[in-house]
Amino acid sequence: MPFTSFLDYLSLEKNYSKHTLIAYHKDLLGFREFALSEFDFSEVNSVSYAIIRSWIVKLVGDGVSNRTINRKISSLRTYYKFLLKIGDIEVSPLLKHKVLKTAKKLQVPFSEKEIEDVLEILKEEDSFLGLRNKLIVELFYSTGMRRGELVNLKLNDISDSQKTIKVLGKRNKERIIPLLPSALNTIASYIDYRKSLSSIKDVHYLLLTEKGAKVYETLVYRVINNYFSKASEKVKKSPHILRHSFATHLLNEGADIKSVKELLGHSSLASTQIYANNSISKLQQVYKNAHPRNSK
Repeated sequence: MPFTSFLDYLSLEKNYSKHTLIAYHKDLLGFREFALSEFDFSEVNSVSYAIIRSWIVKLVGDGVSNRTINRKISSLRTYYKFLLKIGDIEVSPLLKHKVLKTAKKLQVPFSEKEIEDVLEILKEEDSFLGLRNKLIVELFYSTGMRRGELVNLKLNDISDSQKTIKVLGKRNKERIIPLLPSALNTIASYIDYRKSLSSIKDVHYLLLTEKGAKVYETLVYRVINNYFSKASEKVKKSPHILRHSFATHLLNEGADIKSVKELLGHSSLASTQIYANNSISKLQQVYKNAHPRNSK
């Protein structure tokens, strides 16, 4: 497989998800095919910025969005950083590249009612899958964890005595998140159901399929999309929107943004700041409705 050592590095040292590895590989192959077809140049390691710039121009001409182009270039940039790290190149061809401007993407969180409606629907499903799916929703909403973090949860990551869960985040960084009583109760009920499975292949993992294998990211996405389609008319219904809802609702209730940053596992406060936008909008509305001089 082309770029094997790079992909191994991302997987083993950076702990990137399978989904992310596939995306990186696809971006690198796309650039290599372009360089070969347009410039008869197959050595991606030693291309000039002029070739990369030509690829960007072609992508723009093909109608590819600036956001997608930036993601593809980010894949290339990460690859060249890897080559610098192992000493294969001395200077990255993307050293002076500036990202293309993009419009801010509005993330609309689920309302508290939409989440409660989904949990009510799941209450009626008295089965292993129903309880597992309820736990998936509760864990996302009560911890704000990422999809890749959720699928890799292990039984021993849960501490009943401390009422916490240990999450392995990006770059193998661990964080401890408190668990709500409702989530702890659902975990206990789910684990009882889990014992009734005829066989368990991935015994150490918390969330399993009916066949006893560890759940995977596309399955988790389908679970969230399916249930929230029954309760919400929002265009985007994904695990990330539940993470967004977790952060937004905490901030709406007055949580300190630095605490939310730690719970989310962000490396910088700037990443958390985007979740504050909805909170500010709500605060402005409350202020407008409540201030005695608003009607004057």
